[in-house]
Amino acid sequence: MLTRLLLLLLSLLTLQLPLLAADKKLVVMIAGRPSHGPGAHEHNAGVLLLAKCLREGAGELVDVKTHLNAEWPSDEEIARADTIVIYADGYTGHPAIQKDRLAQLTAQMKRGCGFLAIHWATEVRKDKGGAEFLEWMGGYCEPFWSVNPHWQAGFTKLPAHPITNGVHQFTTHDEWYFHMRFKDGMQATTPILSAVPPVKMNLPDGERSGNADVRKQVLEQLPQHVAWATERADGGRGFGFTGGHNHKNWGNDDQRKLVLNAILWTAKAPVPSIGVESKVTAEELLANLDPKGKK
Repeated sequence: MLTRLLLLLLSLLTLQLPLLAADKKLVVMIAGRPSHGPGAHEHNAGVLLLAKCLREGAGELVDVKTHLNAEWPSDEEIARADTIVIYADGYTGHPAIQKDRLAQLTAQMKRGCGFLAIHWATEVRKDKGGAEFLEWMGGYCEPFWSVNPHWQAGFTKLPAHPITNGVHQFTTHDEWYFHMRFKDGMQATTPILSAVPPVKMNLPDGERSGNADVRKQVLEQLPQHVAWATERADGGRGFGFTGGHNHKNWGNDDQRKLVLNAILWTAKAPVPSIGVESKVTAEELLANLDPKGKK
């Protein structure tokens, strides 16, 4: 009788294993090609580092697939993704606007797939990708409207949101883009990281350097949103993060945790109350850097 009961319990456990695996969310991460100088725009190293942290800190919640050097995932993988993360150069070189990918991604967003862009990947042209990114993320970096100065941003007030679970106040010096093009009235969009840029910031007119509106906001010391989250009408979730120029900042535990939490959130995986815990050594931070000369 005892043997029969044990066999029954074993069979029930075996039946549950595929169900548990099926509950895991699929995170598809796309890294762009090498760009800028050593330690900057380290898309490949950044994606591999974040993927490593996700597997170690949330491996029971997600499966992670990485694609390096602007390799685009297969149609089948894109169709199964619960969220798509892009860390790459933007504007006309953005991987998402090449070929027919905007249409491909639009179909996935309509089924509720998440979308997350890091640093320059938040930027596309207004007439090519702008409308889509505005819908998918709630805001995007728009040339001749947004700006990309390097400055030290201190994030002293964090909203109550799953993305900020376990994240403490932090400060990093980075190329924090700001003055994003958001939906009117920030519709369904929540600022996650906001800071006040320095008053003496030089912002001459230009494609990314400045304009009259952004200069006015800087002089008035208005907080600028450099990371934000949206919940879309189609059920999907989006997140934009404009930091990430300096690879060394992934060594900041709070910045890294915030982005890891956001990946889970956009995939509709539960974010732990303490956030995604991860550790990064100095050696891991230097691993997988693109060959750009002296480090």
